[in-house]
Amino acid sequence: MNTTLEPRNSPSLRPETRPQSIRPLRTQRDNRWAATCATAGAAVWAGIAVLARAAIAPLGAIELLFLFAPLVIVPLGMELSREIAGSDPLNSIARRLQPPGAALAVLAMWLPPGRRAGLAAMGWLLVCLLLAGSGVVDLVRALWTDAKSLRAMRFVVDMAGFDLAVGGVWLVASRLGMRPMGIQEPIGLLTAVHFHFAGFATAIIAGTTLQFAERRGEHLWLKYLAPLVAGLPCAVAAGFVVSPVLKMVAALLFSISVAALAMAVRACGRKAEADPARILLQVAAGAIFAGMVLAGAYLIADYAGSDALTIPQMARTHGILNAIGFCLPGLLGWLVETSRRP
Repeated sequence: MNTTLEPRNSPSLRPETRPQSIRPLRTQRDNRWAATCATAGAAVWAGIAVLARAAIAPLGAIELLFLFAPLVIVPLGMELSREIAGSDPLNSIARRLQPPGAALAVLAMWLPPGRRAGLAAMGWLLVCLLLAGSGVVDLVRALWTDAKSLRAMRFVVDMAGFDLAVGGVWLVASRLGMRPMGIQEPIGLLTAVHFHFAGFATAIIAGTTLQFAERRGEHLWLKYLAPLVAGLPCAVAAGFVVSPVLKMVAALLFSISVAALAMAVRACGRKAEADPARILLQVAAGAIFAGMVLAGAYLIADYAGSDALTIPQMARTHGILNAIGFCLPGLLGWLVETSRRP
């Protein structure tokens, strides 16, 4: 029995058995999809930001921060997960639905909270659920056939889809105007932001960093750190409901684990073959380390009842460092590097 889990592709379509005339065409088409969706999404997001600045679009900083995920970060993360872990039918459907799903997410943010905004948000939730379903099927198949074959990298990538689905559910709740468990806005929308960036995107970066390290036989401690990075966002969110102590402990552990991931990204990024990848990964490592220091300071201040750091301030500092400083260059850097592999 094999001791490693095969990619999600059907055996007849695995790269080593696929006809050589098909492989380059399919790879080029997939790369064009990711580049087109992310570039178009970035242009749309920039236009929306200009409209919001001119007080034409009814969007604030937190709404803009969220929209950067479905428009730019998620298509990049989907492409990177395909590169390192393969694809399956659910994953492929999610890729096709991502552009209209992102458009519906924009519409949901534009509309005032209510039934129409909630229905629009469900379009994006569908994309999130498809990715989560892909991960669940992958995990069940691995556990059913041979549990020992489930490598840490595959578990982390599958968990990324689950994190995204949780973020999608919170988006729908926020746009419907719901207050689950008495949680008020903007905490509901910030939870959606949290699971898109700190959950999905960070887990994909952690899984890719782990794969790069395993290929070189280095930083083997990452196989223990990466699952923590993927799973702790759920513990942080639970802390908002259960108790302030759990929230502080889980968030501090998450900040420490992501800071450790930043050091791994920096170390592995310095050994990347592509010059652009090395630069992008160094930028990502520096940004997230600074962002986690801010997050730790906010948690301590919040637990102590201090107003030294407020939620709007954290959205403008920690949020931007995490989304644009870490997730964007981190995903781009590893995409550049993994695309060089045969």
